[in-house]
Amino acid sequence: MKLTSLSLVLVALTTAALAVNAGPAGKHLKHTPGVSKRQVNQEERIAQGVKSGELTQSEAKKLQGEEKALRTEKRAYKADGVVTPAERKDLHQDANQASKDIYAEKHDAEVRAKK
Repeated sequence: MKLTSLSLVLVALTTAALAVNAGPAGKHLKHTPGVSKRQVNQEERIAQGVKSGELTQSEAKKLQGEEKALRTEKRAYKADGVVTPAERKDLHQDANQASKDIYAEKHDAEVRAKK
């Protein structure tokens, strides 16, 4: 009887320890491949805009600053090892705004002076 009770206690403690180590559901979700892929795409769009003359140097610098801010924000969210759904949503909203800004700057009347 004592052995069975001891076994049950050990199983319960082991299960509790595993649950604590696993943390909340989705805690392993530190990676943000969707945001990373968008950042690469947006940085390529900026480079293409500079190359084609659709973006002035000052516009490109502003847009690159937005991308840098997004990278900094992503790094801060990952610092604790967890990117929560709310943080992920915020990153996507900021990436959406950066994308809209790239489009607006590429399609405005300002163009780089031809050499």
